[in-house]
Amino acid sequence: MKRLIGLLLLTLAAMPWAHAQHGGNTSLPAFTAPPEAHQFDFLIGHWQIELTPKVSGMVALVHGAPRLVGSWKAWPAFDGFGIEDELRVIDASGNPATLNHGLRMYDANKRQWLISGLDVYRALTSQASGRWQDGEMHVNGAGSHRDGTRYLSRTRFFEIGKDSFRMQQDRSTDGGDTWEEAAIAIAARRVAAVAPR
Repeated sequence: MKRLIGLLLLTLAAMPWAHAQHGGNTSLPAFTAPPEAHQFDFLIGHWQIELTPKVSGMVALVHGAPRLVGSWKAWPAFDGFGIEDELRVIDASGNPATLNHGLRMYDANKRQWLISGLDVYRALTSQASGRWQDGEMHVNGAGSHRDGTRYLSRTRFFEIGKDSFRMQQDRSTDGGDTWEEAAIAIAARRVAAVAPR
């Protein structure tokens, strides 16, 4: 029992707040989310989406733009420092096309959003950072396609209202020299204020 109490005291002494009490130079992190951590709150809830990927060439002439629909669900997370979200897309026949899981956290020190994405079906990850600007959320990121091709992305959430928003993502495969604008466009309509898990 004495050994267990001693181990517990050593563990507690190693905690950052213990060092601060004893004159250590470790600063305490913020335990309360700043107001900016609510900038992505517009995404919280359950949304019905229509996704329009950009198509060109013969595919566009023969088939037109494919109609993809789905849902976007988001929940508060990280003690108010961010949100967790899930984007599911199906094709016109009801077949699964995309399942993305996102973690979005506000970093008060960097004054930006840190975003990690997981493309579940393709086992691909992406990283991005975002900032609120003039009533819109702007996100810059990087990832790779399944064939290994790297890309940069710039995403804009705009026309944000209580029951709708739009999103557009541009992509570059040449390091940002040229951009394919509106590579993905999403129109979202609210289904419910709270999303089921």
